[in-house]
Amino acid sequence: MTRIFVDDVLAAGSERDLPDDAAHHLAQVLRARAGDALVLFDGRGGEYEAEILLAERRRVRVRITAHRAVDRESKLELRLAQCVSKGERMDYTLQKAVELGVAQLVPLLSARSVVKLDAERWDKKLEHWRGVIVSACEQSGRTRVPSLAPVQKLEHWLAASDDGDLRLILAPGAGATLRTLPAASRISLLVGPEGGFSDDEIALAQRHGFVALGLGPRVLRTETAGVAALAALQALHGDLG
Repeated sequence: MTRIFVDDVLAAGSERDLPDDAAHHLAQVLRARAGDALVLFDGRGGEYEAEILLAERRRVRVRITAHRAVDRESKLELRLAQCVSKGERMDYTLQKAVELGVAQLVPLLSARSVVKLDAERWDKKLEHWRGVIVSACEQSGRTRVPSLAPVQKLEHWLAASDDGDLRLILAPGAGATLRTLPAASRISLLVGPEGGFSDDEIALAQRHGFVALGLGPRVLRTETAGVAALAALQALHGDLG
């Protein structure tokens, strides 16, 4: 069943035109027609059964027939603070993090970050990432859209960050492992860029209460490390498996 996010309050028994991007995707890509069923969600919990009334090239109108009070959100509150990686690597990390149930995503810049843009291009990048996040929610059945923080420097975020019962920074060779961690319901996970964190950055994070965490004997790429850690955390303390 096709799922579409609508950034507006939805209500059973109403009719509405879908946003332009969603209308184009349905009419031009999926070739939807009047009478087709679909599911809508507005990020406020649950989802809505709907039927297409009109499907034209630039316009799709639907009737919302019923609300379903489903809840597919993780009880483990996860925040991923990911140093920005190049191109599709960052897209992949965000997409898989959403599929794995993260509640918040924070893109960071660190000493070894290789992506350097001006303010206008960062705004466009954030808009693109929001699209990746929404698409991942549509595909994975999520009913709430994770928040996306502005791009910021690592040291600034550390100075302002005080959330999370457990704060972790991935560091190859660190003594702590996933199996030695205490149980927690709110976890912040900090992942470095392609070149990893510097020793000074790891020390700074530790001064802010982060535990250096190793993921075994092999060094994982930046787009793999966060996803692997999130999956393991969900398996150990959340709803995976």
